[in-house]
Amino acid sequence: ASILLVEDDLDNVETVKSYLTTKGYFIRVANDGHQAIAAALSAKPDVILMDIQMPGMDGLEAMRRIRNEPTIADVPIIALTALAMREDRDRCFTAVADDYLSKPVNLGQLVVRIDMLLAKQTQS
Repeated sequence: ASILLVEDDLDNVETVKSYLTTKGYFIRVANDGHQAIAAALSAKPDVILMDIQMPGMDGLEAMRRIRNEPTIADVPIIALTALAMREDRDRCFTAVADDYLSKPVNLGQLVVRIDMLLAKQTQS
C-alpha cells in the first residue's frame, strides 16, 4: 500500500518512514499542507498520515481541501498531532480525519490503524 506522510519534523519523518518501509509500505513524504495536496492529487495514496501542526497551511486546512477534491476525497486520513486534548481530537474529526493518533506515535498502533483503514476500503 502507498502512504503519503505529511510531516514537517525531519526526525519524525525518518522514524515513521523507516518503520513503515520495513513493514512493506511505499512512503511518499510531503512537508506541509500545500505539498500534501499536490502529492495526494498526483500519487493518489491508499492512506494519508497528516501532521496537524505545520507552518504555512496546517493539517486541518489541508484535510478540508483534500476532502473537496473529488479524485482523492475518499482517501483515508489519519491525523497525527502532539495536541492530545479532546477538543483537538474533535477538531480533527470535524476536518474529516478518519482516525487520530497523538504524538509521540506508537508505531505498532499506527500500523494496526493503517491496516484497519485499508481493510475497510477493500470492503466498500
